[in-house]
Amino acid sequence: MENNRSSWGSNLGFLLAAIGSAVGLGNIWGFPYKMGKSGGFTFLIVYLLLAIFVGMIIMVSELAVGRKTKLSPIDAYKQVSKKFAWIGWLATIAPYLIMTFYTVLGGYCLQYIALNMTKLSFGNASVGLDGGGAFGAMLTTPFGCVVFTILFTIICMLIVQGGVSGGIEKFNKIGMPALFVMLLIIIIRSLTLPNASEGLKFMFVPGYAVKAGFIDSAPDLVTVLGTAGGQMFFSLSLAMGAILTYGSYLGKEENLVKNSVIIVAADTLIALMAGIAVIPAAVSYGLSQGMAPGEITLRGPGLLFITLQNVFSNMGKVGPLFGVIFYVLVLIAAISSAISLMETIAAHWIDKDLAKGENDTRSQRVLIVSLLILVGAVIVAADGLGENFSPASLLGISTVPTFLDCFLDFFDCWSEGIAMPLGAMLMALMIGWEKTPDLVLDEVAHGDPSEGFKKFYKVCIRIVVPIVMAFVLAGQMIDFFGGNQVIWYVVSVLALVVFWVVAAAGKKEA
Repeated sequence: MENNRSSWGSNLGFLLAAIGSAVGLGNIWGFPYKMGKSGGFTFLIVYLLLAIFVGMIIMVSELAVGRKTKLSPIDAYKQVSKKFAWIGWLATIAPYLIMTFYTVLGGYCLQYIALNMTKLSFGNASVGLDGGGAFGAMLTTPFGCVVFTILFTIICMLIVQGGVSGGIEKFNKIGMPALFVMLLIIIIRSLTLPNASEGLKFMFVPGYAVKAGFIDSAPDLVTVLGTAGGQMFFSLSLAMGAILTYGSYLGKEENLVKNSVIIVAADTLIALMAGIAVIPAAVSYGLSQGMAPGEITLRGPGLLFITLQNVFSNMGKVGPLFGVIFYVLVLIAAISSAISLMETIAAHWIDKDLAKGENDTRSQRVLIVSLLILVGAVIVAADGLGENFSPASLLGISTVPTFLDCFLDFFDCWSEGIAMPLGAMLMALMIGWEKTPDLVLDEVAHGDPSEGFKKFYKVCIRIVVPIVMAFVLAGQMIDFFGGNQVIWYVVSVLALVVFWVVAAAGKKEA
């Protein structure tokens, strides 16, 4: 029975769904623009190291806790630890906050598909506004943004209502291969544009971003660590309950370590492919327009919705076709992640219903979750990224920290900025110090992990992950709240020490 503790139809279905959860706007949009913001090659190296030493460790841990408990995040953490049970709430609140703006960005993609289809229908790439004009017009038309946000939410709702194997797995079995093919098409076109090689040098040649004038100076390593860490968590769907929830539907015969390596590797590959598709195209367009390297938009929403739309408009008659392909690609990525977050939120109440013997409440629960998401999403859609109103304007604040720029940044701050890195830090301390790493390794043992992996896991979960998370948390605080950097580092390290002592003081065998 689908709702009597749902399960995946196959391991391939699980892998495609988990990769789909990881592959989202964090890859197609976030990875290129954060790479642009952080100077290219340095960001890439830090990201890859974090993916190996932190991302994979947390991935294995979440899958293990999910499969061990067969519960959604709130009840899973409650079963594992009384002291740190509230991590489950962080892992449920975070996806809700993310969905309040993720659905809006998905709605933007729908609007841009319609824009490029209109250009394609008229057979003239010049029909309508350029990228900047189209983006500005969209943001200052709240009604349209709200309508497309609702449409995107309905699409996700219908997929999740279909169930784990009947909805989520089916969508990803079609969506992920389609996404990969479309991404290859965009990469080929991007790399054949004039001066595309400058974009590749920006990505892969150490120090080239500063040397060529794309940025004034390289950011310090700790800042890059914070940016890359936040990107890694968002990109891999870690510390937001999705991977744990998906793991709760896994059978005991599946190899968690092998699956984690595949998911992290596939997600990283697609993030790199997205960078190769986006950055060379943006650089090519900017240079063709006579811009200096430092004037080219390689960051923020403008990269996806202004610069790239201008790239497609600049391609002539075939431009709108590539525009449709690209924004459909982004839409698939957005849906594949959004449905995992929606499932994570709904799973808690579905599990409660199952415990009471009520087996047919999925559609009702997912509908309620969708309506709750829209309460916040409508606000984000209406504020137009701060163009129409913002938390700062409503509060009458003139000196505006980043987290009050717009409601997207406000909700992002409390989810990606605080809940996710804090939740990951606490989970590592819980497993490594309150319990023992065997809590996870015993569950992983069904896949017979090597002794080398066991040693690697123990060092990372007890030492590497908590320390890295403290620095990532500090970096996020600096980005969102500003102020003295030293203070935020001190606060984060003190938080780490306090939780470390609390966890170690109550240590007991799992």
